[in-house]
Amino acid sequence: MLTTKSGLIPVENADYIRCVIADDHELVRYGIRRLLEDARDFVVVAEAEDAAQALKLTLEHRPDLVLLDIGMPGMSSFEAGRLIEEHCPDCRIVYLTMHEDREYVRQAMRSGASGYLLKDTPTNVLLRALRDVKRGERAWSPRIVHMLRQEVPASGPMRVVTRRATLTTREREVMRLLAEGRTVRQTAEELGLSTKTVEAHKFNLMRKLDIHNKAQLVTVAIQKKILPTPIPM
Repeated sequence: MLTTKSGLIPVENADYIRCVIADDHELVRYGIRRLLEDARDFVVVAEAEDAAQALKLTLEHRPDLVLLDIGMPGMSSFEAGRLIEEHCPDCRIVYLTMHEDREYVRQAMRSGASGYLLKDTPTNVLLRALRDVKRGERAWSPRIVHMLRQEVPASGPMRVVTRRATLTTREREVMRLLAEGRTVRQTAEELGLSTKTVEAHKFNLMRKLDIHNKAQLVTVAIQKKILPTPIPM
């Protein structure tokens, strides 16, 4: 679903910050749109429910800002971000997400992001951050900045040694979707499986690889080339 905004707001006016919102939850999109447009200096020119649609609408509308959720069905948000950066370099990409994950932040940076903001960011802080991004600055949630400062280099304890276990094609598909931020339910829907089957695949691949948390899952997915290699911090 997409909604193109028009009417009384002159979207071509340079005084407005033109935005595309991408989130697979309609209520979330509605809340973000109301928040932005109540601020008067923003206008939402289009909404997308997945990353592929966000890419299409961005190329069509050429907005100032693209707000991307992480973990939407279909195309990876990071891949969409890379393509937006390549084909629409004047558009600023901001990931607006609930995920506090170092590997996601690294992938966001690699895709050309100007910001990585958590969904619990206070309204006034979020609006100020988006205005800063429009002016060419970068915006990162304080907890993300703190996390990155506290992390040891990749050669330290966070490094995961990939086991030699061979994954089935289905396990690789499940691993990729989970590592990209999908929930078990979203993964099941995308692959046409039951949630119980996805849970079983998840258990098997984590047992095979001796990994125990989301950060390790993402790291091993990168080591096994299931996800792209992130740029160094």
